[in-house]
Amino acid sequence: QVQLGESGGGSVQAGGSLRLSCAASGSISSIADMGWYRQAPGKQRELVATISNGGSTNYADSVKGRFTISRNNAKNTVYLQMNYLKPEDTAVYYCNAVRVVGVRLTYWGQGTRVTVSS
Repeated sequence: QVQLGESGGGSVQAGGSLRLSCAASGSISSIADMGWYRQAPGKQRELVATISNGGSTNYADSVKGRFTISRNNAKNTVYLQMNYLKPEDTAVYYCNAVRVVGVRLTYWGQGTRVTVSS
């Protein structure tokens, strides 16, 4: 099992910044991709950004140029730097990890709320 602990959510005005962190613990060997997803009220969970253990990144079009995902493999931690936040970024943000042990096993954090006011 892998446990994911998120921190860094909160409330901010539009144009502001927040940094989310997610630390993985437990059976952390063979963790491949890590990332962030979000779910706004009444909407489905959607991808925000992912990063491979080699550092390759992928972003949703809606956050490109504003958000940056990074990873510290030595600390088993993934970060999401969010700049120029918009009210539409308001959501619960979930950390995600994929562990490859013959099959792909997906793990989720408990979520951290981000609220952006106009």
